[in-house]
Order: sequence, then structure tokens, then C-alpha cells
Amino acid sequence: QVQLVESGGGLVQAGGSLRLSCAASGLTFSKYAMGWFRQAPGKEREFVATITWSGGSTVYASSVKGRFTISRTNAKNTVYLQMNSLKPEDTAVYYCAAGPQFSQVARTYVYWGQGTQVTVSS
Repeated sequence: QVQLVESGGGLVQAGGSLRLSCAASGLTFSKYAMGWFRQAPGKEREFVATITWSGGSTVYASSVKGRFTISRTNAKNTVYLQMNSLKPEDTAVYYCAAGPQFSQVARTYVYWGQGTQVTVSS
């Protein structure tokens, strides 16, 4: 049974930082690309960042590029999202996902976590 469990969300002031973690189990983690997506109230789920199975390549949404960093530690079956210079518009539920393709498209990801809330106050 595959599980992806996000943690690290919370309430932070604008300009602050948070580090999200996503711990995976039940799959060969090192064979999957990992992605972070987010969904704000009343909006569709949107791509945030993705990383290849090896960690050698990353892609970011233009809205977070330069502020967010995705990374992974295969030995710990964990992917991270370091979020700096947070803005109120970053407020959303953040989801991690695992899939066979290095992709920005949500439907290409097979496994999803339950999400963690990030709230940025102004």
C-alpha cells in the first residue's frame, strides 16, 4: 500500500519560510519523479515544482521560481519543498505526488498525499 504523508505546513507571516516534507512508503521511491502541487480555496490544483528520480533536474512554476526549492533524499524516501519569501497568495493546501514521468501535469502522477495547509498572513 503506497502512502505519501506531507508535513511541515502551518501559519506564517508574509516574508517568512516553511519547509514541507513528504515521506513515501510502499513504493520504490528512487524510481519515481516527485512533484508538489497546491490548491487554494475556489481554485484548481496547480503545479508548483517537480524533481526527477535522481534529483538531477527540477522545474518550477513561474510564480515560485527563485523562492521555492524542491529536493529529495532517496535514502530517506522523502521529498522536500523549501519555501522562502512567502506571500499571502501562496496560501493553499500543498500536495506531494509520485509518478513515472518528470512532468508538470497533475494527471501524470499516480500517487498523492493527503495535503498540508499553508497559510501566509499579510
